[in-house]
Amino acid sequence: MLKHFFKVIFVLVPFLVLSQKQTSKDVNNQTQTWFSLNNNIKINEHWSLLADFHIRKNDFLDNESFYFVRSGIGYSPNSKVFFVAGYAHMWLAPTKPEWNIFSNENRFYQQAQLSSKIGNVSVLQRVRNEQRWQEMIVNDEKTGANRFTNRVRYLLSFNIPIFRKSTMPSLIVSDEVLIHFGKEVIYNTFDQNRIFIGMKQCINPKLSFDFGYMNVYQQKYSGFQYDSNHTLRLFFYYNTSINALTHFKLHESGDE
Repeated sequence: MLKHFFKVIFVLVPFLVLSQKQTSKDVNNQTQTWFSLNNNIKINEHWSLLADFHIRKNDFLDNESFYFVRSGIGYSPNSKVFFVAGYAHMWLAPTKPEWNIFSNENRFYQQAQLSSKIGNVSVLQRVRNEQRWQEMIVNDEKTGANRFTNRVRYLLSFNIPIFRKSTMPSLIVSDEVLIHFGKEVIYNTFDQNRIFIGMKQCINPKLSFDFGYMNVYQQKYSGFQYDSNHTLRLFFYYNTSINALTHFKLHESGDE
């Protein structure tokens, strides 16, 4: 049943993206760096606690983009399926250098994740639904109002072994499409596309990281303005267990 659900999402997402009204594009290219620490704490064979922390910088390392924390509780009925629900908070930096006020975003989320194999290639599919309350800032002043959107995300990721030894790096290729809905979402049901290519390396049985290039292509609320963020990404994944007898698999939380 869950496999069929992921197949339907995979087919529908391109049509939803292409259905947007086509207009002339104003694309802003910029460089970013994105760091994160993603933690998975196993309680027992089925239940986990998750805690992630993200920092993203604009103009490589010069300017702030956002700070982000996410927590959740996960349930895994078997080794292939993983469900998570939780809360997240973002502090979004002002968009102009002369402004000082950060915008807050409160977010609840639910996700379903499916792991599978094609030969020796590990495949990860994830659907995440988010309810987002974004604080509205006008001319560097808080308005007391929030913009509500519901966002749906679909991630498809491939972990491709390059070397025979498991201690050597593997190749990661992934793409995630994000679409959102809400009263104020008029011109940009398509929100973002994130494509990543890089390497994954295990440091020890509990700690690993991936490092590489990500392009975050985002449509703004105007419908014709876009950001193309050329991003250097470094994500760490830490896995541990409260019970020494409980086995865990490597945690891949994904992006903010």
